[in-house]
Amino acid sequence: VLKVIDPKTATNVDLNDIRLVKKLGGTTDDTELVDGLVLTQRVSKVAGGPRRIENAKVGLIQFCLSAPKTDMESNIQVRDYSAMDRLLREERTILAKMVKQIAKTGCNVLLVQKSILRDATTDLSLDFCAKAKILVVRDVERDDIEFISKILGVEAAASLDQFSAEKLAPVGLVFEENLGGESSVVRFTGLSPSAGGCVSVLVRASNVLLLDETERSIHDALCVVRSLVKKKALIPGGSAPEMEISQKLAQWARTLAGVNAVCIEQYAEALELVPYTLAENAGLQPVEIVTKLRAAHAQGDKYAGINVKKGCITNMNEEKVVQPLLVSTSSIKMATETVRMILKIDDIVITR
Repeated sequence: VLKVIDPKTATNVDLNDIRLVKKLGGTTDDTELVDGLVLTQRVSKVAGGPRRIENAKVGLIQFCLSAPKTDMESNIQVRDYSAMDRLLREERTILAKMVKQIAKTGCNVLLVQKSILRDATTDLSLDFCAKAKILVVRDVERDDIEFISKILGVEAAASLDQFSAEKLAPVGLVFEENLGGESSVVRFTGLSPSAGGCVSVLVRASNVLLLDETERSIHDALCVVRSLVKKKALIPGGSAPEMEISQKLAQWARTLAGVNAVCIEQYAEALELVPYTLAENAGLQPVEIVTKLRAAHAQGDKYAGINVKKGCITNMNEEKVVQPLLVSTSSIKMATETVRMILKIDDIVITR
């Protein structure tokens, strides 16, 4: 997070600037923060092109390096060998001109967006790129275009006429790294300082379930840090805030009468569901733990919380268990607003 924001002035974190790249294989300990860009696509090696480029000029195209096709309802009939040779020769000429125009700009690393209408590249176009010493990475997803453009500082070209030297991005080194077996990634290092502040995290795990769980855990951690950036304040964890609020509300309810007292009392009881759930998820006796926690706060120990490791009530400040203030305030506000919205419903009309 600190690589994409300035902690002194930032008030929010755009998690789209932090890309989690999942790659099966290895262990969770192999997960790393990459100083640059990582792509899970492979370098095209059909025609024996380069796999490592230093001082690269990276281009990103959204058009196909293949011969144009006819419309859906049109057909081309070839009746003799001379017409077939002329057709193949024309296709070869078109592809040669396209690759020559790309190479003329100084591009030596080409990222090609994935196409669903026709082949993004052909063996013939890859052969021309290999002869021009251009490293080609195919099947770049449409969703990744914006992030790649921002982190590299490259501008995507929608047509060959728009592809120019000004749209290329300088990169220190582009190479394909083998991760063991048939698994590999493409790394871009030595990015331009003027490029957008983005980072990549290469997530590794031994199976798909663990890989997805690791990604989810990292995303949850990023969300916690983002909450801290939005509101720079920490409070004790272990359900200490919820129980303290519950105790204060219960004391206030005793000083009131009528419907208001009942509403505040029920609100206080609802907050006790948080420590109850925490104790239940930790494998503890929820009724016993919540009773001890309530008693501790009633005696004035406002930092008392549930220690899930020791299975008892301890001081959260001493245990250094903290959480962002925004997490607690947002959850309480959202729950309160939801209940108020439900109470405004007068009747439900069931329709089919």
